[in-house]
Amino acid sequence: MRIRATVTAVTGALALSALAVPASQASGFPSAPVISKVVVNGGKPIVLGTAATKKVAVSITASHPSGIDDALVYLWRGRANNPNLYDFGFHPDTDRAKCKAASSTTSTCTLTITVDPGYLWNTNATAWRVYAGAWAEDGMATLTDSFSTARFQRLSRLTVNASPEPVKKGRTLTVTGKLDRANWETRKYAGYANQPVKLQFRKKNSSTYTTVKTVKGSTTGTLRTTVKAAQDGYWRWSFAGTSTTPAVNAAGDFVDVR
Repeated sequence: MRIRATVTAVTGALALSALAVPASQASGFPSAPVISKVVVNGGKPIVLGTAATKKVAVSITASHPSGIDDALVYLWRGRANNPNLYDFGFHPDTDRAKCKAASSTTSTCTLTITVDPGYLWNTNATAWRVYAGAWAEDGMATLTDSFSTARFQRLSRLTVNASPEPVKKGRTLTVTGKLDRANWETRKYAGYANQPVKLQFRKKNSSTYTTVKTVKGSTTGTLRTTVKAAQDGYWRWSFAGTSTTPAVNAAGDFVDVR
């Protein structure tokens, strides 16, 4: 299934690459549309789990004396041996964007791109190139295969358990947990190895967590440490994230100290 999906994506990318040839010539004309901004997923990384697809919103702002008729965005990755050659990527969900004019010359066009983790390898958790295009009302076009970038990340999960519950004041409290993330190749979650994770505490009647210590996870992503029980409150683990994996906080585990 993965092979078939990848082949489909490659074919689409090559087709778009072919489309870019005449358009790149048009972009050199003085009357070509000007793309001023492209926003992918609200400017945030595209985070994917192991199975669920994600519909990514994209907006393209462009200008031309005759007005803007249509726009396009395509997310793509280059080949390993030549990052400037198309390998595979994701197309818009519709043939045309919805364009809203801000003036007689400038419009912001929106569309969506459905991203499926079933097409991805773990090495795809990186910056993808954003292919952007705009068409003027008079038919002129501007297309650029690398207007900006959009980052893909593997969804992270974090658990916590503090015990014993309840616990006597001054006794040792053991806090455990696990940090894992989506593996796009196995379609399962696996421990994120050797990552620094903060142990945080929130008093019973407070809304603010305070970092108590930082613990490095094991090779399987498991976390374990001990602290002295002092007062009622919530314990959680907090992971700051990396370039490939988003930040995540565990839900607080309440401990009654008697």
